[in-house]
Amino acid sequence: MKTDKADLVVIGGGPSGMLCAIRAAENGKRVTILDGNRHLGRKLRITGKGRCNLTNDCDVRTVLQNIPGDGRFLYSALTRFPPEETMALFRSLGVPLKTERGSRVFPISDKADDVADALVRRLETLGVRVLRTRAQKILTENGAVCGVGHEEGVIACRAAALCTGGRSYPLTGSDGAGYEMACALGHTIVPTRPSLVPLESGDASCVEMQGFSLKNVVLRAYEDDRLIFRELGEMLFTHFGVSGPLVLSASAHMRSMGRANYRLEIDLKPALDEKKLDERILRDFEKYANREFKNALDDLAARSMIPVLLRLSGIPEDTKVHSITREQRRRLAVLFKAFPVSVSGFRPIDEAIVTAGGISTREVDPRTMGSKLVPGLYFAGEVLDLDAYTGGFNLQIAWATGNAAGCAIGATE
Repeated sequence: MKTDKADLVVIGGGPSGMLCAIRAAENGKRVTILDGNRHLGRKLRITGKGRCNLTNDCDVRTVLQNIPGDGRFLYSALTRFPPEETMALFRSLGVPLKTERGSRVFPISDKADDVADALVRRLETLGVRVLRTRAQKILTENGAVCGVGHEEGVIACRAAALCTGGRSYPLTGSDGAGYEMACALGHTIVPTRPSLVPLESGDASCVEMQGFSLKNVVLRAYEDDRLIFRELGEMLFTHFGVSGPLVLSASAHMRSMGRANYRLEIDLKPALDEKKLDERILRDFEKYANREFKNALDDLAARSMIPVLLRLSGIPEDTKVHSITREQRRRLAVLFKAFPVSVSGFRPIDEAIVTAGGISTREVDPRTMGSKLVPGLYFAGEVLDLDAYTGGFNLQIAWATGNAAGCAIGATE
C-alpha cells in the first residue's frame, strides 16, 4: 500500500474544500485534496442552473437572519469572512461580479465554471496536490488524526478537513460518506433531510397542470395554519406536485415535515386587492354576459388552469355568466387570491439543492471549525448541520467555514 505525506488532507474538492486548501497552502502547508470527480467543484459548476449565485451582497446580520438553524455558530466565521470578503476574493481571482434582484451575486459571465476554475487555478499556483480518489477512513493515533486512507493507499498527515458535502446531488460526490467517517470518530450526526427541494402534493390539479409555470405570483406557505413564508416569484406544477424557485425557498421553512401539517396558497393576482379583483371579474363577466362560465375566463387565467378553476369554484361550467351570483363570484375571487395546494412531503433528498442536518455543531469549535473530540480533525461546508435559505447564503456558509478551517490549520505548527 502506497504511503504519502502531507500537512493537511482535504476530503472533498467542493467550494469549502477548495477554499480551505487555499488558505492552508497560503500559510505554507503542504496540502492534498482527495476528490473522486474528474473536475473539482463539480456541484459548484451546476449551482444556480449553471450561473452560480456565489453569495449575497449584504451584511453579516442579514446572512444570519437567513440561516434558520444554529446561525449563531457561524457568527465568528462570518465576521472574519463576510460576503464582501467573498466578493473581494473572486474579483482578485479574475472573476468580475454583478448583483441582481435580492442582492444575489453572480459572475458577470453567468458561468459557474468561471468561479470553480478560478479556485482551481489558485490551487495550482499554490502547488496543492489533487488526487482523483475517494477517501475511505480518517486514521487516528492516541485519539488524534495521523492519516487518511483512500482507494489507492494512505496519506500520513496531522490534519484532515472533511468537506464532503451532504446527501443532495449524490452523482457529484455528495453521497453522505463524510457523515460515516465523522460518525466512526465519535461525532453526532443530526438526522439529514432535504432543503430547497420540490414538494409533493396529492392534489389532482397538480397533475392536470403539470408543466404549467406561473410568473409574478405570490406563494404563501403555512405550518399548522401559521404563515411561515411569503414571496413573489415563479413556480411550476409537476406530475408529483410543485417546483420552481418559490417552492424551493418555501421548502427550507418546512422544518417539521412529518410532524406538522403544511399547505400552500398561491395569489395569482398579487397586483390586485380583493376589491379591484372583483371589479376586474365583473368587467369580464359583463363582456361575456351571454357566454357559458367555462368560456368566460380566457382573459383572467391561462388555458392550462381554466379547467381546474372551473372545478374548484363549484360553479357549474355551463352556467350562463349573467346568472352567476355574488357569492359564486366571491368564491372565484378567493381562488385567484388563495389558490390551494396541499403538501404531502418533500421530494427525495437526491433532488434537493441542499441537505439540512449533518455533523452536530455542538461538537465543533466555531472559531476554527476544529473537532472538539478529535485533535487535527476539521469540518467545512454542507457536511455540518448548517443550511440557509436561497439567495447565495448556502455558498456563503461554505466560503466562511472553509476559510475558518484553512486559516486555523495554516496557523498550526
